[in-house]
Parts: sequence; structure tokens; C-alpha cells
Amino acid sequence: MSSRTFEDKQPQEQASSGFEFFKGVGQVTGATLLSITLLTSSIVAGGLVGLATSFRNLPDVRQLRNFSPSETTYIYDIKGKLLTRFHGEANREVVPLDRISPNLKRAVLASEDSHFFTHHGINPTGVGRAVVVNLVAGGVKEGGSTITMQLVKNLFLSQKRAFTRKLAEAVLAIRLEQILNKDQILEMYLNQVYWGHNNYGVQTAARSYFNKSAEFLTLGESAMMAGLIQAPEEFSPFASMKLAKLKQKEVLGRMLELTWITQKEYDDALKQEIKLGRIRSFQGSASPYITNAVAQELAKKFGRDALLKGGMRVQTTVDAKFQEMAEETVAKWHKTLLGRGLYKNQIALVAVDPRTHFVKALVGGVDSKASEFNRATQAQRQPGSAFKPFVYYAAFATGKYTPDSTVVDSPVSYRDGNGWYFPRNYDGGFSGAMSIRTALSQSRNIPVIKLGKTVGMNRVIEICRTLGIMSPMEPVTSLPLGAIGVTPLEMASAYATFANYGWQSPPTVIVRVTDSSGNVLLDNTPKPQRVLDPWASAAIIDVMQSVVTSGTGKGAAIDRPVAGKTGTTSSEKDIWFVGTVPQLTTAVWIGRDDNRQLSSGATGGGMVAPIWRDFMSKALKGVPVEKFKSPSQFSRPKSN
Repeated sequence: MSSRTFEDKQPQEQASSGFEFFKGVGQVTGATLLSITLLTSSIVAGGLVGLATSFRNLPDVRQLRNFSPSETTYIYDIKGKLLTRFHGEANREVVPLDRISPNLKRAVLASEDSHFFTHHGINPTGVGRAVVVNLVAGGVKEGGSTITMQLVKNLFLSQKRAFTRKLAEAVLAIRLEQILNKDQILEMYLNQVYWGHNNYGVQTAARSYFNKSAEFLTLGESAMMAGLIQAPEEFSPFASMKLAKLKQKEVLGRMLELTWITQKEYDDALKQEIKLGRIRSFQGSASPYITNAVAQELAKKFGRDALLKGGMRVQTTVDAKFQEMAEETVAKWHKTLLGRGLYKNQIALVAVDPRTHFVKALVGGVDSKASEFNRATQAQRQPGSAFKPFVYYAAFATGKYTPDSTVVDSPVSYRDGNGWYFPRNYDGGFSGAMSIRTALSQSRNIPVIKLGKTVGMNRVIEICRTLGIMSPMEPVTSLPLGAIGVTPLEMASAYATFANYGWQSPPTVIVRVTDSSGNVLLDNTPKPQRVLDPWASAAIIDVMQSVVTSGTGKGAAIDRPVAGKTGTTSSEKDIWFVGTVPQLTTAVWIGRDDNRQLSSGATGGGMVAPIWRDFMSKALKGVPVEKFKSPSQFSRPKSN
């Protein structure tokens, strides 16, 4: 919650009578005006005298009466076909203040500016404290912004956190409150503020998050929405209900502290069941999973304002027809799997060119109209045995092991806290001495755990980080069995680095970005770096070919060399096949959003490998057959 002072609490009986109690709180006092004067004097005394004249050139707040739309950003596929357009006004429905729930008004004011009706644009105490903190820190470390200051910042100023910008906010806020009344400012703020998932304004946000008009929001829903303002994507209930509930509790606690709600209202709001709507951002765009991924990458690189107002021209890495083929494949197999008893299953598919790490297709679920949650880039699920190649690569990179080195599949136990951990194979049995090639192709668990302990779990984690897998990991004994969370994009990108013999570029859905005048803003021409040992990479590719020719991945066999790995978690909640040819790497995942078991006996080899085969057969039609390089073409690393 923003730093604020909260000396003036409202009487309890007024709080229960509705929103109108805010209006009679009082006018700016002589002491407040004196505080503003002293604050300005302290700023000047702090060495900022030259800023005073620059304030003459600040925007005229009267422009708000004639506010015009900003420039649209256009998104194209790799061949120039328009996929969608982003615009700051594209997802906003303006509603008057009297059609916004009093619950939401109070929740936003409690969270963002509890003194809104008692100040004239700035909160001298809050800003004064922020000035002192920032002067000591030598930069902007603390806010102190009022709702009026936030509004003028969003409309007139850059998002760069700078000391001079904070002063400009204060000046513009004071000016704005001289020409607009409090209701007008609050109405404009609630209709202007960003609520996440391309929802601008309270009405579109209410419809997106709770499938209702803003005037009907309950106290619990209002507190959750108010908590979004500071970091909408982070606290979105679509992304994490746990974080959203924590923020909701924080806002309700603030309202209780101010005596704007009763203890019973607080308790009832926390207990209220939250029924979510659906993400409506970019509805109607072609390939929304791609366009949403592009939007996230652009916002991260340039900021949300540039995405929605900057008039950019964006060339993506995907071919619209290729993407359509991937979506049709997922839809077809979803229907097939429903017929086999895999109810409520979701499918994600990511295809990456290992030579460039360009994303060629990305499908985040079975129906983007029902849910735009992108499981390809956002869902962190356990990879199971698809994690094992990272461990075997680590062993090969030491120079002490080859694909023909012997490992023993026999009973073993390890200390685990106060007890013991007895790892088991999927079939419950043990097969004795075997080569690494056989151990991986048959997906035996005991050998990979033993090898992981030998090379060191921390080394395995280090390799995963190099490959771009950033999920939390602990060097526990069960790590080689994939008991961590990864996204399908992370898995596809990691296997693509193996397929390119250790050469890696950052995975991306964007080739190039220009402004509306053609000036290049971003050029993602691949600049690969060698991050893995080439011999060890070729060796793991060589072993993974045996998975498809004679192991658990036979269902992925096509008319060319394929290297890949099946993945099935012990609880059968996540099943995978991640595979590659020299020109294309694809990860396919199946699971349920509620993280329940898919069905008894569901495996990556039996149910996912055929989907991979179907997609790759279509994707590679007309593409020349290429063989992988043999490990013998590279120098084996010297053992330490």
C-alpha cells in the first residue's frame, strides 16, 4: 500500500451511511496552505531553484476537456499479415461516478488517497515525507502521490521515476483542482486508471474480473480491485488468487482502520466467494495467445504506455498460417482426448526454431475465447521425466561419461529430513546394470537420481539457469525427477539449445519493432552465444534419439531423425513430450487447470507423443530431412 498519513479517521456511523460522508470532511486550512508553502521553500532551498521557471512550460490541464486518442500499435505476423492492434482506448467504457459502486470508491480512496476530500491536490504531510526520503536517497524511493497527482501523471507526464517529475505532478495537481471539483477528478481517475489485462477504466475491469457492471461490485470484489492499482498483473486474481486475496485483505484492513467499514463487513468481505469472469483483453484479435505474448514482451521492454499509445509497428516471429495449424491440431486432439476420458484437460504447444530461438507457434490452451490465460508462457507445471536430459547433459559435460557409460538401476535410499527417501521406478521394479542410453530411453528413475547425486544437484540447477529455466529449485534428491515448475516455452527453448549444440539466443516472439515513421526501436536479429559444451549437447541429442526409436517416445516417430523425451509426473497431473529435429523444437503439455489427476495411466508417451507427431508432420511438410550432428564431430571435454 502506498505510503500515507492517516490521522483523520471517519466516524463509524458515517461510514455505514454510504459514500457521501466523504464530502463534508472539510476544506483546505491555512495550516495546509502554509505546509505547501514551506514544502515549496524547502525544495527551492534544496538546490532546485531553476525548476521554478520550468513549471511555466507544464501542460495546460484544461486540455483534459479536449483529450484526444493516442496512436495505435499494429502487430503483424512474420510475412506482414495484420494480427491485431493495441490502443490505450481500445478497452475502455466510461461510466459516470454515480454508476460506480460506493464500495469501490471507498476501497480505492482507502488504498490510494484517504485524504482525497481534505487536500487541494497534494497531501503536504505525505509529499513532505517523500521529499525528505528522496533527498537523502538521492533519487525517487518513496511516492506520496495523491489520486490527483496520479491522474495528471498518467495523462501528461512520462512514467520515468524522477524527482523533477514528482514536482511537476504536484504543480499540475494543484492546478487541476482549481478547475475541476473532487467528483470530476475521482470520476476521471476511476475511468482512466489501468486495472491489468488491457482493462482501462473501472467498467471494463469489473466486467473482466467479475462479469458485472461496476455499480454492482461487492465490498470483497471492490477491495480486490483496489488492490490491483499498484501492480495489476502481479496481483491479478487470474494470475494468482493467493496474492490477490492478500492484497484484498490489506485494503480491507485499511478501510477498517479508517472506520469506513465495520468489523462484520470486514469479516464478511473476506469470506465472500470470489467468482471470476474471464480475461477479455484483445478479444477479436487473430491468434490471441500470440498477440498477448507480444504485448507482454513489448510492455516489459518499452512500458505499457508505449505499447498502447506509441504507434509501434511490430513484426512477430510467427507465420499466421503456421499458428493456425498449431491451434487446429490442439483443438482436434482436445476433442479426441475428451473421448478417451481426459476431462477438463488443457493443452499447450510451443514450437521454437533452434537456430534462432524464434517462437514459430504458441498455443496457450484449447479455447482462447473461453480463457486467454496463456499456459504456454504462464503455467508452471512439473516436467516429470522430461527434466532428465538436463541431468544427463551435466554428466556428459564433466567428460567422465558417454552415452554408453554404465549406470545401475538398483534399490537405493537417501536421508530426507527426519526420515528416508526410497526412490522408485514407474513400473516399481529394478533392471540392474545398463547404459545411460538405455536408462534414458526407458525413463528409469534410479539411475538419473544416482547420477544427479554424483555430478551435484547444484550443478544441475546451474545448467537449468543457463538454459533459461528460472523457476525455484532446491538441490534435493528428487530434483532429477522434475519436481519443479516450468513453462512449455522454457522447455522448448532449453531443448532447442541442445539441438543447436549449445548455441543460444533469447527466445522471443518479436523480430523487429519500429515507430510509425519507420525508425527501428528493437531489432531481435539473433546473436547466438555458445552456452553449453557442444560435445555434451550432441551426446544428449544422440541419446534422446533412442527415446524415439526404441524407448518411451516411439509414438513421436516421423519420417526423419527425432530426439525427444516423454514426461509423466507420478501423480499423472502433467504429461509431456518435448522433441526436436534440427530445424524445429516443439514442447507439448497436457494437464488440468485445477491440477487434478488427468486419468489413471495417462502418460506422455501414450497421449502426448502422438500430438507432437501430428503437429510436426504438418509443420515439416516440404522441409528437407536433416540429420543431427554426431558427438564424434566435436571434441569431448576433458574430465576433471
